Parts: sequence; structure tokens; C-alpha cells
Amino acid sequence: MLRLRWFCQTKLGTFAAALFLSAFCGAGCHKPASSAKPLTTSGPLKPCKLPGIDEELLCGKLTVFENRVTRAGRTIDLNVVVVPALDPDRTEEPLFDLAGGPGVAATGGAGFYAKEGKEYRLHRDVVLVDQRGTGNSNPLTAAPRTRSPQDYLTEMYSVEYVKTMRQSLEQRADLTQYTTSIAMDDLDDVRAWLGYERINFFGLSYGTRAVLVYMRQHPDRVRSAILMGVAPTYLKMPLHHARAARRAMDLLLEECAGDPACHQAFPGIQHDWQEALERLAREPARVEYSPPDKSAAVTVEIQRDIFAEKLRSRMYSRESAARIPFIIHQAAQGDFAPFLKEVIPRSGPDFIADGMYLSVTCAEDVPFIDQDEAAKANAGNPFGNYRVVQQTRACSMWPQGKIPDGYHDPVSSDIPVLIFSGQLDPVTPPERGEEVASHLPNSKHVIIPHGGHGIDGLTNVECLDRMMLEFLSKGNAKDLDTNCVERVLPPPFVTNGGK
Repeated sequence: MLRLRWFCQTKLGTFAAALFLSAFCGAGCHKPASSAKPLTTSGPLKPCKLPGIDEELLCGKLTVFENRVTRAGRTIDLNVVVVPALDPDRTEEPLFDLAGGPGVAATGGAGFYAKEGKEYRLHRDVVLVDQRGTGNSNPLTAAPRTRSPQDYLTEMYSVEYVKTMRQSLEQRADLTQYTTSIAMDDLDDVRAWLGYERINFFGLSYGTRAVLVYMRQHPDRVRSAILMGVAPTYLKMPLHHARAARRAMDLLLEECAGDPACHQAFPGIQHDWQEALERLAREPARVEYSPPDKSAAVTVEIQRDIFAEKLRSRMYSRESAARIPFIIHQAAQGDFAPFLKEVIPRSGPDFIADGMYLSVTCAEDVPFIDQDEAAKANAGNPFGNYRVVQQTRACSMWPQGKIPDGYHDPVSSDIPVLIFSGQLDPVTPPERGEEVASHLPNSKHVIIPHGGHGIDGLTNVECLDRMMLEFLSKGNAKDLDTNCVERVLPPPFVTNGGK
């Protein structure tokens, strides 16, 4: 039942001041009362229908100042969707689901809770809030662009793209006001607006950072939290991306070597990996690509760093990771068609708000990276220093927001927290979960043996649902039975191009 929400540090929270509720919603506001106060259509939310969902949900917008300190000037309408509890009495505190990215819209998860994830709302509301800068909360997205096949194989943040995006977005946004800390104070305003006294959290990847920041800024409002693929505030993304990716790739190729079918198909997979990289280091590959829409074939260029980065992003999901040995084996022989088939057709419309991604990471992470340290740490790594270089250059062209004093300190709390890490996570490996858990005495850290960045592509994940539902019900992680995690398995490796 569980679904994956990408962290999207592939390219794929913490906050600031109090809101005077009466300034924005007047008599229509709910005041905090019981921890599981029922929502009614006479309050701030109204019945609504969302595309692809038959069920009627509740929707509304809470207006906040873009600059929460001055409380003047431009405002933002925060987009809020509540998937209501199936039990009309709503006996349990709500679950707030925070999206990853940074830059993904949380309300995109409504369909999961309206369909596959109904168990999560038997007795509680599920609340989805598009964080400022995402979804329908003044999204910091670039203008739509038509992409050629080669566009999917170019650098992450070109100078022209970043400059044009900044120029466009600054017409309607102060790009320094979209940090995690500010957004988490927005979120507390939403909690109060809806009338909840205490809330539960689920966060994946960047969503875990947002949860941790909210826990630090509003500790009395949190009943419990589930974190999956932990990205702590001190991570300095993307400093450790290459290191985490190298570890994940080594483990993935070891799994292939230990799998009879994969080993038989690719007996020298580690050598293939080195050969593919060395081939592209000597000279970029020029490959004819035939689009699936039957339009004319075009010649594209594949550079080494971009090849490695694209494979790194494919490791987030075990479903796409299962195809990596085949892609590597073919590339080592000069056949990049499987790589292009994996990368280009699957690159649909952007679901990351790039401007919001930069506003967060250019304030909270990149300025604190020692460039010499990064170059040294990533020297000799198959994934190199590509992401650090790309994002450092982008941030040199992007306004830098402010973060609170002590922002990078580990978050310490007695709040019950259930933490999941994937053993093969290419961006937030289990060591991050261990670090965060060491400051949370009422936490439990569960390592999913075959997990990536989340659980996409794994089988028998129902046990993880049961674990989370039991945790949410008890509000305590200490006595959870986690043995079933050993039965969560990856998909079979793809050993030919027909799959």
C-alpha cells in the first residue's frame, strides 16, 4: 500500500514568526480545542473534487504574508487539501504528510489516501499542504519549455536557465522568503486554522527535514512522526551525494553478482561499470536516438558525468535500479540505447519547483560547503563532484535567504519517532537515520534491507504499513515488531532489453 514520494535531491523543513489568525480568516477560523476536532464544511474548508478522485474532499486556502517578519506587502495563498477521516467522529489526531524535493507539491498525494491508503484515515484526517513555492501555493516554477531529446542529457542547471528563471520569478516572489523554517511556521498556522491541537507527521527525504524543523519550532504540537530517508538539517546537500551513491551502486552490483540470473547475464558487472565510465571519459558518446512518438531520429551526445548522475537518480527506486546492470553492461560495449530508453521517455513534465529547490538549498546547504573539502572528498568517486559544482554555480546566481541561528544543530526531542532507512539508498543512507535517532530517545530506526530511497518497487511492503499504522495508533515506537522487514524483497534484475 505504501507509495514512494521522491526526495528529489536528484534534482530529486524550520521557521519564523507567529500569525495573528484574525488578520486572515476572521470569524471563520477554528480555535484549537480537542486534539481530534472534527472538520465541518461550515469552517475554513469547502467540499471539492480533484482530478482522478471520485470521493469528495475538503479544500481551502489560508493567506499568509510572504515576509512573515515584516507582516506587510505580498501575500501567499497556501493550498490545503484534507482527505477526511472515514470515521465521522474522527477519534485520532490528524496525519500531516510533507512532500519531498524540496519542491514537490504535497497535495499530489491526495489520490493515494483516497484510494490505496484508506487505512491511514480510518479514524483520522490526512492533511496535505502545498508548501510555499510548490503546487498551488505561489509555485516557484520556470515557464514551461519544449524539450528535445538532448535537453534531457544536458547539465542540471545551465547558466541561462537559472538566470532566466530568477528574472521571471522575481516578478512575483521574494526568493529569500521560501526557506524551510519559514514554511514550517506557515504549517503551524494551517494547523491552528483547521482547529487541531496536536498532529502526527509523515515525511520522506526533504519532507523529513521539514518535520524535524517543525518539531524543533513547535514541539508541543507534535504527537508523533514517521521519517523515511532522513535528510537532517546539517546535511549540506549535495556534499555527500557522490559518497552515498557510490555505496549504493557497490551494494547494487554486489546484489547482482550474488543473484544467479544477474551474475550469469553479467559476470563482470563491476568491470563493466568501470569500462562504461572510462569509455565516456575518453570521449562523449554520440548516439542515434529514435523517439517513441515515431518522429525523426536525432543524434544525441552523452557525457560521462551526466551518464553517472542519471544512473544515480535511477537508484532511488528499486524498480528502476533493477535495470541498471543491464544498462551498464550494454554501455560498456558501446550500446547506449537501453540508457536512453530509460532516461528520455521517463522524463515527463517537471514535478519539482526548481525555484523553490534553489531557494531552500541555496540558503540552507550550499553556502556551507567547503569547496576544497568537497573536491577532495569526491575525487576518484565514480559520481565525482558534479552535483556540488552544478549547485554551487546555480546558487552563485540565486538570492540567499537567511536561516535561524543553530539551524544546522541536530534536532533533539522526546517526541516518539519511527525512522526508516533503505540499505541501498543513494542519497540518505542508513547512517543518516542512525545520526538522527541518536538525538531522539523515543525513536526506533528500522533499516529496510533491500530498500532504496523509499520503498518503490519492493514487494511485501504491507508489513511496513502495519508497522506505521500500529505506531500511529500507539504513539510509541519502542515495542514495535519489526521482524517482517526481512521479508520485504526487491524486484528481479532485468537481464535483457525485452523487459
